[in-house]
Amino acid sequence: MARTTRQRAAVRAVFAGLEGFHSAQEVHGLLRSTGDQVGLSTVYRTVQAMADDGELDSIRTDSGEALYRRCSRQHHHHLVCRACGRTVEVEGPTVERWADSIADEHGFADVSHTLEIFGTCADCRVVPAES
Repeated sequence: MARTTRQRAAVRAVFAGLEGFHSAQEVHGLLRSTGDQVGLSTVYRTVQAMADDGELDSIRTDSGEALYRRCSRQHHHHLVCRACGRTVEVEGPTVERWADSIADEHGFADVSHTLEIFGTCADCRVVPAES
């Protein structure tokens, strides 16, 4: 675990008040709005380090942007709404068995994986009105 710097503590505090996934730029904006003068590049490095340490989950959007949120610390996967960004943590024992089986079949050990399933949540689905 990395030492806690002032910047890391500030970023951690921002995520404590957030739901869902957010970009480093959004976090930087929130920090700036409270008067914290942390630089954008520092926020990028900090959120990546926190993700590497397992403190934040990260996903990549279709455009390649990295988004982050507080991690529950146990292995899980995500359902992510393409429209609003809402996320739901899900466990996937079938995925775990499949990944272990594929790794074993090809002689791999000490494997890890991530899985994000993108779709549209119930709140964002537009149901056409009947005529």
